[in-house]
This record gives sequence, C-alpha cells and structure tokens, in this order.
Amino acid sequence: MSADTQSTLENLEKILVNEQGEFPLYKRYRALFSLKGLGSKEAIQIIIKATKKEKDSELFKHELAYCLGQLQNPEAIALLEDLVRDEDEFIMVRHEAAEALGAISDERSIQFLKTFIGGSCKELSETCYLAAKKIEYNKETEIKHENLYGSVDPTPPANEELNVKQLRDILLDQNADLWERYRSMFRLRDIASKEAVLALCDALLQDKTSALFRHEICFVFGELQDKLTADALQKTLANTSEAPMVRHEAAEALGSIAESYVSSALKHYSEDPVAVVRESCIVALDMNEYQNSEEFQYAIIPN
Repeated sequence: MSADTQSTLENLEKILVNEQGEFPLYKRYRALFSLKGLGSKEAIQIIIKATKKEKDSELFKHELAYCLGQLQNPEAIALLEDLVRDEDEFIMVRHEAAEALGAISDERSIQFLKTFIGGSCKELSETCYLAAKKIEYNKETEIKHENLYGSVDPTPPANEELNVKQLRDILLDQNADLWERYRSMFRLRDIASKEAVLALCDALLQDKTSALFRHEICFVFGELQDKLTADALQKTLANTSEAPMVRHEAAEALGSIAESYVSSALKHYSEDPVAVVRESCIVALDMNEYQNSEEFQYAIIPN
C-alpha cells in the first residue's frame, strides 16, 4: 500500500469513526461512500470498526450496515448477525443488517434468518423472509442480475416478458406475496418509462400493508432520480403517520433529484422531531446541493 493510500484511509477512518464528534453527518456519509467505492479489505475493516463503535446516529449505523452488505464481504457476517439479534438495536439497523446478509448470500445465513420470520417485529420478519429467499434463489440459479445502478438488490427483478401493466398489477396487489411485489418493483425500476415510474408512485401512496415495501420504493426512487417521483416523495415525507423508515427513505430520495425546489421541503423537515427523518433531510440537502453543483463525484470529501 502506498503512503498516499494509507494517508487517505486514515483520513477517511478519522471522519467515519468520529471519536471526537467533530465531523458533521453529511461529511461522514461522504467518507462512507468513499470507502465503499474503494472496496478494499482495508476499507471494509474500517467500516466494520465504525459500525461497532457507532453510538451517535441510528441513521448512520444503518447506512454502515447497508454498505457492508453491498460490499458482500463474508467478514461482516458475524457483526451483521449480532445486529439482527440485538433487540435493543433500532429496527432500521436490524432490518438493514438482515438485508445485508441477503446481499452477501452465504448459505449458512439461511437458517439464522429464518428464525426471525414470523416474529413480533413485522419489518424484521419481512426483511428476513426476503433475505433468506434471496440466498435460496442464488443457490438454485446461476443467473446474475446486474442493473444500471450497481446495487445488490433484495430480490431479483421479475421476468422480462412481463409488461408494465402486468408488473403494475402485481405491484399494487396488496394480497400478493412480498417477494413477487419486490421483483415487480425492480423490473419497473429497470424499465424506467413514465408508465413504470407512475406505477411505482401509485404503489407508494396506495399500499397499506408493508412499511418495508414502501421504504424500498422510496429507495428505488433515489436510484431513478426522476422528478416524476417528487410529488409522491414529498407527500410521504410530510405524512407524520408514516413509519420513520419510510419517511427517512423518502427524504434521501428527494435529495437525489437534481431540482432546487425539493430543498424547501427538506429544509422544513430537517427540524422534524423524529431523529432519523431529521438527519435524513440534512444528508439529503447535502446530496441535493451536490446534484445542483459542478462537483464530479459525491463520494469525494469536501474541504
């Protein structure tokens, strides 16, 4: 490792771990995605260390778990399992850790995940169901699903032969299996036509069955960065009866839309009484500023 690389890693670790509490949340996000982009063994170890030490922000801790899943390194499995089983841990962190296990897709995680299916926490139960099913799916097929966004998704997309109307029908069917609704969601994201995006908007606003499902639609909107989603996202963020995990994801998705008008909503809810919503708006404002700037890459740490 070169001296410059070592110095960069040390700087990123200092920001990420934030032992002295000197770095704002948006800068810690940028440091995290810098390390995710590096993806080296050393970078992963820094993210693992930060996850173990994080005490200040449940939002940031859940983002750390997310990145560990996306990096798909088995060294993170033990830590992620600890987070899932910790009943004192915030639900968003437990959910993200379970989803990360699905992303890593080690067959040894299947039975662990299945122990949480049907439990008292619906969001965790649903996440573990999807994660276990994804690992089983990966075990049974050699098909590799890649997408334009480079993300490791909780489920594969639905079959390509299904058209937008058929996918929309599955997506909006609140009695359909969650696995199938997720698969339709990701296929509609990949199609990304106006009709596909509006189907996703309808699902976000109409669903009454699963906060997990609605939060994933918001995440998909963050990937799409389509202004057609702005109205549905703003309505979701403004709905104080909605689950915090959904409102948080709506806020971050709004931040990814390169339109200056979304900043007013984000500024308003940056004082929300719910911490993960408030913090998400702060991070989203930084993302929105980046989207409307000439910065080359979000992950680069600003001076």
